[in-house]
Amino acid sequence: MRLLSLAFLLLAAPISFADEPIRRRLLVSDESKGRLAIVNEEGKIAWETKIRSLHDLHMLENGNVLAHRTITQIVEIDPKTNKVVWEYDAAKKNGNEGKRVEVHAFQRLADGVTMIAESGVSRIIEVDREGKLLREIKLQAKRPDAHRDTRLVRKLATGNYLVCHEGEGAVREYDGQGKVVWDYAVPLFDRKPAGGHGPEAWGNQIFSAVRLKNGNTLIGGGNGHSVIEVTPAKEIVWHLKQNDLPGITLAWVTTLEVLANGNIVIGNCHAGPNQPQIVEATRDKKVAWTFRDFTNFGDSTTNSQILDAKGSLR
Repeated sequence: MRLLSLAFLLLAAPISFADEPIRRRLLVSDESKGRLAIVNEEGKIAWETKIRSLHDLHMLENGNVLAHRTITQIVEIDPKTNKVVWEYDAAKKNGNEGKRVEVHAFQRLADGVTMIAESGVSRIIEVDREGKLLREIKLQAKRPDAHRDTRLVRKLATGNYLVCHEGEGAVREYDGQGKVVWDYAVPLFDRKPAGGHGPEAWGNQIFSAVRLKNGNTLIGGGNGHSVIEVTPAKEIVWHLKQNDLPGITLAWVTTLEVLANGNIVIGNCHAGPNQPQIVEATRDKKVAWTFRDFTNFGDSTTNSQILDAKGSLR
């Protein structure tokens, strides 16, 4: 098994700690290399484009990629032609001219409308294909900050919005009128905050949250190096800690994706070249699959989406 893993490392392809390699096709980005790419089952790049900053991405039902070009620009790209078929610049649209604004989350909704979370001006908006403002929801940011107001935001099937407030270490669920209907303050677990981005850091600067089918919320802990599941009553019922997975150290935990088999795909950013950038873990804290490629991607691999996972939650 050690020889097999070494071979994968030399090829800069996905590696696996399972008995047999599980190869997955995925959409993945890395800011340090300025690359957004589709990686095939053999670990080779099938398509790529250049990016500057990226904190969210989606493979759409039509096969196009919705992603950042810059921290304010969102583009929909057709990978077959490499043409941008839709774009929106939050720095220039719908009242934001001259304001400091960053976008860390967006989502194409079922009706074709695009939801965009705008940090700095602390709001969620929904726009049509022409960029016309259809809806605006004000967020409750105690200390508005263009870089830290939000990380990932998702509109739920209920019509509510699940928002990760990175700077406040909080998850809030807003209804369509901007009222907070549920919230959760991520604890520091009796530890003092420590600076940095790697495994040595510590805090509650969360990146992601996924509402599970059982009503619980799964939270990607950012510099808390963990994944926690909390109930509507705010009880922690599952906690994956920094060193719970054999042979793996979690650093800045970013994206979460819950697969149909119940496994959780975890973004492991800033963990260093000896650690995988993406990890698939089972509920009993075993490693099902990992992705590690420090040739094509680097230590700022913030976002990913598994492309062969039907029915996953993200």
